[in-house]
Amino acid sequence: MLTVRYDWLGLRAGDLVLDLGCGAGRHAFEALRSGARVVALDYSAAELKDVKAMFAALLDDEAAALPAASWSGCANGDATHLPFPDSVFDRVIAAEVLEHIPADEAAMAELARVLKPGGTIAVTVPAWLAERVCWALTDEYHAPFVPGGHVRIYSEPELRSKLRGAGLKPNRAHHAHALHTPYWWLKCAVGVTNDDHPLVRGYHEVLLWDIAGRQPMARFTKLADTLANPILGKSLVVYARKAE
Repeated sequence: MLTVRYDWLGLRAGDLVLDLGCGAGRHAFEALRSGARVVALDYSAAELKDVKAMFAALLDDEAAALPAASWSGCANGDATHLPFPDSVFDRVIAAEVLEHIPADEAAMAELARVLKPGGTIAVTVPAWLAERVCWALTDEYHAPFVPGGHVRIYSEPELRSKLRGAGLKPNRAHHAHALHTPYWWLKCAVGVTNDDHPLVRGYHEVLLWDIAGRQPMARFTKLADTLANPILGKSLVVYARKAE
């Protein structure tokens, strides 16, 4: 389930891509399939172990038919002190990570530093409305009540302002995953860890239909997601460029 639109990012085969806070690797894997050279970075060594194993499986799988330019690597590091030289990456993806970092402006400055002049970045954060309701419903969702939880709620103007402060030029933006917003509101209402609640289980099945593309339900869920995204999108995605 991708949040970033790679055509808006301008991703091309052979590009060197940094996936900051890669997590389970969803954006890194798709970039690899597109023929990019991908570096997946995460603060969690455990996450990186699984991502590295999947990279190896994809590169060794002839059925995957990866483009010849595809290459991958993993790095364990801190977003506020990236272990890379200046101006090295063609594209950068920072998906659902800045809301976890107290020093977010320092992280944005580092992302701008390692991005090549003329390069592009996609930053995704939880959208303001979806996040505000979650915070209002329960303290089990965010810091300081949850270690490693979300430390702030971004508005789009705030995110754009901070990206400009890092020396980047924000341009297009969109919202994504509207169907996930009511799911998280429901979880926050009944208990974030209460996955056995019948309403939570039922809604989760709907999300699985959408993610797996199970027809004919997937046609309905895709349409509903598209129509609701401008208002109920769970994620905000802002694209920016570094001046040449």
